[in-house]
Amino acid sequence: MNTRFDVKTRLLVNILRFPLVAILVLYYSLEYVNSAGIIFMVTTATGALMPLVVGVLTTANMLLIYFCFAYFIERRPVSELALPHMGRELGIGLLLGFGLMTVCILIAMALGIYRIEGLDSWHNLMPTGVALSLPFFEELVFRGVVFRILEEKLGSWMALVLSSLVFGGVHMANGGETLAGVASIALVYGPMLTAPFMISRRLWMSIGLHGAWNYTMGKIFAVSVSGLAMQGLFKTTFEGPELLTGGSAGLEGSLIAIVVGSTATLLMLIIAVRRGNIVRPSWLHTS
Repeated sequence: MNTRFDVKTRLLVNILRFPLVAILVLYYSLEYVNSAGIIFMVTTATGALMPLVVGVLTTANMLLIYFCFAYFIERRPVSELALPHMGRELGIGLLLGFGLMTVCILIAMALGIYRIEGLDSWHNLMPTGVALSLPFFEELVFRGVVFRILEEKLGSWMALVLSSLVFGGVHMANGGETLAGVASIALVYGPMLTAPFMISRRLWMSIGLHGAWNYTMGKIFAVSVSGLAMQGLFKTTFEGPELLTGGSAGLEGSLIAIVVGSTATLLMLIIAVRRGNIVRPSWLHTS
């Protein structure tokens, strides 16, 4: 009986280790936890503090699933979430996200299409549970799962393209998102968030960049985030040609952010190449 059980267990583990199966199992497991947390935050959690607590618990549960799959199924150390590097790299990512989005806003102001009319409310600066859990969810899934697993088989460049296309595709469900916005997410912001992982081989910079980019855009400058309207610190007017404003998709769909994001991505990819962090496709590995 024990031998039969061991055989079935090994078979199940081998099935779960298959790249496509691993991607799907992790994606839907993490998606379920994140969606359940968001629904609870929106429908049940009240006040300013409770949604943030739920966001912390949701993030902790996603990390638990991620670590358990790596430990029990993949049988590998989770080096991409190594704690000794967390503080420095998370800080760099936060500064990078804030800086890049601020540059986009300054360019929009210089072009006369974005104006600050005054202060709205300091309460709008309060981070939400979604603002905490969403960057962790998307970075765990799209960089920690999809990109990492595809890279092992297909190499860095093909994994970068495919994971970014998947990243853009899932944003089609966002209300207010446009085709141009989805394309920019796939072609610009997917690579922009993957490049820090390629540099450091850890997720902390990507998480910080993602969180700060969204927070600065929505909670400070009151610009729509991936097609979702936001209230921020400032009362603003954002009007002009759709090419420059991004239309209903927000600044992410604009030529301004595309140029800024593409430039940053190119520079980070150059750093990754110079560090020798580009993985070749598995079929090109020499024995």
